[in-house]
Amino acid sequence: MKQAFAMLAALVLLATVAIAAEPAEIAVYRTPTCGCCSKWVKHLEDHGFSVVDHVLSDLSAMKVENGITPALASCHTAFVGGYVIEGHVPAADIARLLESRPAVSGLAVPGMPIGSPGMEGPNPESYRVLSFDHTGKIATFEEHTP
Repeated sequence: MKQAFAMLAALVLLATVAIAAEPAEIAVYRTPTCGCCSKWVKHLEDHGFSVVDHVLSDLSAMKVENGITPALASCHTAFVGGYVIEGHVPAADIARLLESRPAVSGLAVPGMPIGSPGMEGPNPESYRVLSFDHTGKIATFEEHTP
């Protein structure tokens, strides 16, 4: 009996590890002319995310419907684990969001700061990853410096 219980416990543990090891699927919506969006998609894939890439001609209605105000807006919008991701949010910050599950609508990196994932280049800038909720509350989730 003890051996059967130990075997069952081991199987449950293995199943839990297998589920946790599956990459999170993230749906990315971008326009066809934005090269940095493709680089951000590659950044996500390189960090273990399974990306479903949707190319659309206009994202403005989607952004409004999901609480992306002009102050939060960037060039692409994504959805993962019930959260909205706007702009060049680093994969590590998305992973932390999914692990900690805070009561927010999502994360955003407004604009297109040089040095953020997908926007690599000379003279990188400091930038903030912001959290936002349905009431319009915005807070700093993480700060990145070169």
